[in-house]
Amino acid sequence: MRGVQVRPAEAQDLDALVRIYNHYVLSSHVTFDTETVSVDARRPWFEGFSERGPHQLLVAEQAGRVLGYASSTRHRPKRGYDRSVETTIYVDRDAVERGIGRQLYGALLERLKAEPDVHRAFGGIALPNPASIALHERLGFRFIGTFHDIGFKFDRYWDVSWYEKDLSAAKEHHLSMG
Repeated sequence: MRGVQVRPAEAQDLDALVRIYNHYVLSSHVTFDTETVSVDARRPWFEGFSERGPHQLLVAEQAGRVLGYASSTRHRPKRGYDRSVETTIYVDRDAVERGIGRQLYGALLERLKAEPDVHRAFGGIALPNPASIALHERLGFRFIGTFHDIGFKFDRYWDVSWYEKDLSAAKEHHLSMG
C-alpha cells in the first residue's frame, strides 16, 4: 500500500484505536462487545502491549491518520499457553479493501515469527466474514474448527471459526542452519 507505514502503536494513537473499534462494536458482529469503550477504559488494554515479545500492537498510518491496528494477546491465562497468542485486526471503515489489512497483519506475523517464545498464532472469526477468512488463509492460517452459537449480539447467536498459524517452522529451520 503506497504511503502506508506500519509501526508499533504509540500513546497518541489510542483515540483513533478506540474510534475504529467502537465502529465495529456498534455496527458489526465481529466483536462481541455490545457497548462502546472509552479511551480511559481502553488504556489498560493498550498498556499491556510492548514493542517486542509476544504481545504486540501495530498500527497502519497514512499521512498522519491511523487506518487500522493488529495485535497479539495472550491466548489463555494459564502459563502453559504462554507460547500461543491470539491475533486480531481492525481496519478503519473508510480504509477497507485497500490492502491495508494484509500489510498490517502480515507485519504483525513477521514480527511474531522473530520472537523466540511464540509458537502459534490463533485467530477467531465471527461468521459470516468471508473477507477475514480470505485474509487469514492468504497469510497462511489454516482452519481448525468452529464453535457454534457461541456469541450473542444483535438478538441472535453467531458461530466463530478458529484458524491457526504455526510460527515455529521458520525458527526451527534457522536453528538447524545455525
